[in-house]
Amino acid sequence: MKMSSDTCKAISVILFYIALLSFLIGMAGRLKESFHSRAEISMSAFTTAAILAGLAIILLLFSLRRKQG
Repeated sequence: MKMSSDTCKAISVILFYIALLSFLIGMAGRLKESFHSRAEISMSAFTTAAILAGLAIILLLFSLRRKQG
């Protein structure tokens, strides 16, 4: 299945915003002092945010390369 460059850009923007949301969830988990498993939630949210942001950047670079080529 071939995707157009506009579709790749849209998916990368969606992935970037989901990564931002995961980062904010990690920050909220870290700041909440009375929550028991805050370290696990914050670390998993930060890891998820990093992976999704990396995928978004890679997908955006591929869509830009495809448009120029």
